Amino acid sequence: MTSSRQPPPAARTESTEPAAVEAEGLRKSYGTVRVLDGIGLRVERGTVFALLGPNGAGKTTTVRVLATLTTADAGTARVAGHDVVAERSLVRRAISLTGQYAAVDEKQTGEENLRMMGRLCGLSRPGARRRAAELLERFGLDHAGGRLVHTYSGGMRRRLDLAASLVGGPRVVFLDEPTTGLDPRSRRELWQVVRELTAGGTTVLLTTQYLEEADRLADRVALLDAGRIVAEGTAAELKAEVGGHRLDVVFADTAAYLRHASRTAVLRSPGTLTVGLPTDGSAAQVRALLDEIDPRRTDVARFALQTTTLDDVFLSLTGGGSRTGDGPTTAPPPGTDARPAHPTETAHA
Repeated sequence: MTSSRQPPPAARTESTEPAAVEAEGLRKSYGTVRVLDGIGLRVERGTVFALLGPNGAGKTTTVRVLATLTTADAGTARVAGHDVVAERSLVRRAISLTGQYAAVDEKQTGEENLRMMGRLCGLSRPGARRRAAELLERFGLDHAGGRLVHTYSGGMRRRLDLAASLVGGPRVVFLDEPTTGLDPRSRRELWQVVRELTAGGTTVLLTTQYLEEADRLADRVALLDAGRIVAEGTAAELKAEVGGHRLDVVFADTAAYLRHASRTAVLRSPGTLTVGLPTDGSAAQVRALLDEIDPRRTDVARFALQTTTLDDVFLSLTGGGSRTGDGPTTAPPPGTDARPAHPTETAHA
């Protein structure tokens, strides 16, 4: 069952300064399928805001509405101080959007791609050349600027794609699952680029299925499920909301596991006969839980206390309750091509 829990009041940060992104009551349906069901969010300037959720949660649709590529059925949104409907052209001048696949021309060199984007953004030829050189150096691609893009690795293409999106100096950058399919080294390189962007005052709204990514990068995280934001706050606040720790109990046999699998849990693993229970981590509560579960000392084979992760937050607040089902993941193993369920349009607005 999907949780209808709303973010606690303490999780919201009020500010008198205009936000980089503001949305209220966004709704969007395709036929009888409601994709967004009253989305509201606020992203402060110069921060990283992560929209976290599984495929189909509404992350990409939210980004498309904010980036003026899709019109919401209801609700309002402002980006960089401009209404996304009434001032669409002003919004597009202030943003860039990078989707799940690199939108670069493989038959051109890296430098030619950036110079082309510079000319499209209205720069003079000398200006486009200077901007291309600056971005190639900034993204560690100056040694490969003269090479055709089809010779680039996946991580290099991703960096070039992001560099192209920054040619016009956007105030707000939308990154829609930018590390999909990247190996761990390339993923970490892109994380560093995002940190540098916000250090320079750029606002980043990031969508991701990777919990580690949100945990490491985001100043605030919104958990999106079935078109609704079910929780919002810092990573630490969200972890504290589900207990701060998790007690993993391994049962002695299948019968014992089945007797306890219906408990409110953040993890259920039939294969290992494990149930993960939220706890504050104190010795008193751990003892009480074990006594409640196994008063005769016959059902529990062993147990371990774990620190709560965003994975646990997701599974608890969306009612997933199993790591074997669909949902966010920490990161695919090296060599895995983690492709999304459907392609997403990539554009530099």
